[in-house]
Amino acid sequence: MESIIRKIEKRDAKVGIIGLGYVGLPLALEFSKAGFSVTGIDLDESKIESIRKGKSYIQDATDEEIANATSNGRLEATTDFSTLQRLDSVSICVPTPLRKTKDPDISYILSAADEIKKYIHRGQLVVLESTTYPGTTEEIILPALEESGLKVGVDFFLAFSPERIDPGNKVYHTRNTPKIIGGVTDNCTRIASTLYSQAVDKIVPMSSTKAAEMVKLLENTFRSVNIGLVNEIAIICNKLGMDVWEIIDAAATKPFGFMPFYPGPGLGGHCIPIDPLYLSWKLKMLNYNARFIELASEVNTNMPYYVVNKIFDALNSHRKSINGSKILILGVAYKKDIGDVRESPALDVIKLLKDKGGVISYHDPYIPYLHEENMNLSSVDLRNYSNLRDYDCTVIIANHSSYDYRKIVEHSNIVVDTRNATKGITSERIVKL
Repeated sequence: MESIIRKIEKRDAKVGIIGLGYVGLPLALEFSKAGFSVTGIDLDESKIESIRKGKSYIQDATDEEIANATSNGRLEATTDFSTLQRLDSVSICVPTPLRKTKDPDISYILSAADEIKKYIHRGQLVVLESTTYPGTTEEIILPALEESGLKVGVDFFLAFSPERIDPGNKVYHTRNTPKIIGGVTDNCTRIASTLYSQAVDKIVPMSSTKAAEMVKLLENTFRSVNIGLVNEIAIICNKLGMDVWEIIDAAATKPFGFMPFYPGPGLGGHCIPIDPLYLSWKLKMLNYNARFIELASEVNTNMPYYVVNKIFDALNSHRKSINGSKILILGVAYKKDIGDVRESPALDVIKLLKDKGGVISYHDPYIPYLHEENMNLSSVDLRNYSNLRDYDCTVIIANHSSYDYRKIVEHSNIVVDTRNATKGITSERIVKL
């Protein structure tokens, strides 16, 4: 154990990352900046080729960072899992989506574990970062790795450390976001903490892998439940003829006991719409119904339908139907100023409108093409806002900073604003959430 700690502290340890997406690539870059030799492994050949060319494919990593890491020999990328046999640590940063039935899909984790167990060796550290249900590390990963005959905490080391990536966040990133770490044994926690402390400013040790797994789910369940609450408040305010945004802004002036959350067209991103349901699923196995989680998910999942009803009412007030109307979606990302459409409510809104006969176009400065769910759409030209007159309705889903909302309102026939992007603008054309 002491030998691997010495290698880490001297930056001689060879670090491996499985999964080079929104989580894995920034983590690989931080380790390389800290002086480690890093090997990234991913089955996507296009990602490997981009890294080798010094080109970034995610917003939170620049071409310059990748080019510097590869040119100085600190970062290499490959599809070959046999490189695991020469690595001292392996961090698993693969996706953990939900199936259509809303059950956890941990197939990517299982595949990674199967590859690691082929090449695991004495002194190696394995860290799972992918969000999952409490118990996954010790119930799924540990038995697979111990099939090698090696003993955890003695021959190899295993820990869980949840990713805390917020794509597009200009303040908090991999280096300055505290890192939760829980090991199977105390030795596992100590070694994992030693490694990550070289690339992350603050380490938060936990009593177990299960506790570390639960921390991540609490964080995102907290957001999901509060967003579900405020989305329901938006519906209530609408029925009572009040402006929900005014109500929230006023409540936020209270200096204690209140934290503002804001309504929207639904949940998006790689965490909040998915992670709480991992916890809910786990508890169903224990015959317990996580009612807050289920209710919040129900409210949030129904918000795209609520938005479509708003569009229906807005068009109807102008004696038009959705069927045959030309509708422009502004911003298909799941939040402002990023190029990420994972679980974006815009996808649901577009599908619902198409099903009702709407003629749908979109504009998003960060997403030139939209191929999700076989949509095969391209972002339309919006350099001249007068083009908005060609559409019966403009729907704001992601309130990107580059948009001029006064001009959007001025040139649109109807604006359905789901993000309060038109705050401070008065016009009969605006319909708010």
